[in-house]
Amino acid sequence: MMPMLSFAETQSKQLVQEDIPEEVLRAEIYTDARSPIDGKQLSAAEYTELMEKLRSLDGIPPEDFVSPKVREVIGLLKLRKFLRQFIPFIP
Repeated sequence: MMPMLSFAETQSKQLVQEDIPEEVLRAEIYTDARSPIDGKQLSAAEYTELMEKLRSLDGIPPEDFVSPKVREVIGLLKLRKFLRQFIPFIP
């Protein structure tokens, strides 16, 4: 048979297992992280390296990342959206 535990005893056991002080949680050192690009698990060194690479790309204008063909299609879609305001039956 299982020993009978009072409600107070079971509740205090749960609190001891679950209650970790906030100071301890704040002092934890993170040794792993997730990639901001695809969500893969990374080590701390890999994460730091990836973030440095991303920061080095900050100075490059976004237009340089997109091919001219894609830029042209985006421009045409914007034009189509603008024209639909005045001519709503355009497909």
